[in-house]
Amino acid sequence: MMSILNSASPAEMGLKCKFFRGELGWDLTVVNHRVQEARQVERLSYGKALSFSSGSAFKNPKAVASAVPTKSEAKTSPRAYDEKMLANYVPIYVMLPLDVVTVDNTLKDEDGIEQQLKKLSTAGIDGIMVDVWWGIVESKGPKQYDWTAYRSLFQIAQRCNLKIQAIMSFHQCGGNVGDAVNIPIPQWVLGIGEKDPDIFYTNKNGNRNRECLTIGVSNQPLFYGRTAVQMYSDYMKSFRESMSDFLESELIIDIEVGLGPAGELRYPSYPESQGWVFPGIGEFQCYDKYLKADFKEAAINVGHPEWELPDNAGSYNATPESTEFFGPNRTYLTNRGKFFLTWYSNKLITHGDQIMDEANKVFLGCRVKLAAKVAGIHWWYKDDSHATELTSGYYNLNDRDGYRPIARMLSRHHAIFNFTCLEMRDSEQTAAAKCGPEELVQQVLSGGWREKIEVAGENALSRYDRAGYNQILLNARPNGVNRDGPPKLKMYGITYLRLSDNLLNGNNFKIFKTFVKKMHADQDHCADSRKYGQCLDPLERSNPKLSIEDLLEATEPMKPFPWDKETDMSVGGALADFFDKFIEKITSILK
Repeated sequence: MMSILNSASPAEMGLKCKFFRGELGWDLTVVNHRVQEARQVERLSYGKALSFSSGSAFKNPKAVASAVPTKSEAKTSPRAYDEKMLANYVPIYVMLPLDVVTVDNTLKDEDGIEQQLKKLSTAGIDGIMVDVWWGIVESKGPKQYDWTAYRSLFQIAQRCNLKIQAIMSFHQCGGNVGDAVNIPIPQWVLGIGEKDPDIFYTNKNGNRNRECLTIGVSNQPLFYGRTAVQMYSDYMKSFRESMSDFLESELIIDIEVGLGPAGELRYPSYPESQGWVFPGIGEFQCYDKYLKADFKEAAINVGHPEWELPDNAGSYNATPESTEFFGPNRTYLTNRGKFFLTWYSNKLITHGDQIMDEANKVFLGCRVKLAAKVAGIHWWYKDDSHATELTSGYYNLNDRDGYRPIARMLSRHHAIFNFTCLEMRDSEQTAAAKCGPEELVQQVLSGGWREKIEVAGENALSRYDRAGYNQILLNARPNGVNRDGPPKLKMYGITYLRLSDNLLNGNNFKIFKTFVKKMHADQDHCADSRKYGQCLDPLERSNPKLSIEDLLEATEPMKPFPWDKETDMSVGGALADFFDKFIEKITSILK
């Protein structure tokens, strides 16, 4: 910082003198105090930046933030690792823009994306994540695949030494939170829906959601002789064949299998395209003729042919207490309500299990990890009904775990459990919506670890602030680093959402680079994942199917593992924010 103060031309010295006399609105005593602090920070070359939790009074300094070497230093200096600290390393990936490959199957701004990835690689990230859109690749007709644009993108990533997490995106882009572009599912599939609209998820009012196919048609041969599951399987087979060189070279390390809207294993219960706004509870999405028939058969089989799908669960923007199902009548706690919710959630888990099994068969033997994403439905989490989670298909209550059965299912396929909303804190949320992102994350991650599977995650919304980064760091290592080896708890990886001009600009990128360094436990980027405990062994065949008893056993609630109050690898807090504003003001004066 002092180099900025001392680098002004003689013509700018007058401004500097005014600044230090307090004539530009700054308290001279405060300025002198901050300058002394800045000098102290500068003395710690590549050393330690004081960290204070934001939103509170200054506390004793705790974590340290290492500076990032310059390009020349990075080229000449050997990689320096503390082998014990390297065991705390959490790899970080960056999600690419939704339309990096356009709807007409061309790579958008090839030179521009390469420059962006080169800049990202200077931050030390481990790789990228990208949606591989079904609606783009198979747009011309059944089994007519064109991977050209994605191959070009992967070649760029390879030149930038960035690993790839590829999402098999069997959903529409558009209509969900954060969707800025529109990429529909293949038109020839939508055409079938014109004749049979029940291939789409449907709410109780008959409104169709065309962003993905209902799980009611998973095994219906409605698509030129193929079922939905067969279409997904064929798509993944073609991907493996066309990307075999990238798989063999271990450039592609993860295959995240899309299992629903936004690629998540859930029902599309809160679609913005149908008028939903936060914090509405959403609506059940099981009123297409296929799921209605399935429920009727299930009700008959348990001796209750009179039971029908819910008609008292409110509308998209209702609150729990305003409905009979979640509110005063508590239909969800009756035998009929419990039966429905068990059926509704089990259909979702069965759907995920079947498609993950297909993915396992397709990528069997590849040195790659499978993954599935689960949504962070944090609003109304602290309400007894957990209404929004229930409409989404997560049968999670205070006395019933709705996420551990999903983790147990994924463990059968040796898959990673990918969760969202890692950046969110309770204090940032609307109190009236009874949000609980911190408690939700702790429950879900703990459940995954107890099921002995790898747990990864991402932020739900773009954040560039230190508070958001620090919350992600806390969740990545809930009990901090262990300077003598592996930490007690550690996430498998973090994906930052998402690459943009805002991320790469000025102070945002500076903070992001510190975030990456802290995710790496203050170690340099490590290209060999075996050094931090991640071995890409050939994918093994899925384990035998789980019984309903196995899944029900996993619904038993368990107390989450303890979490530290704050991360011990902070990117900085209130003081760091002050310095950012301080430097920004000086820079603007000297321009």
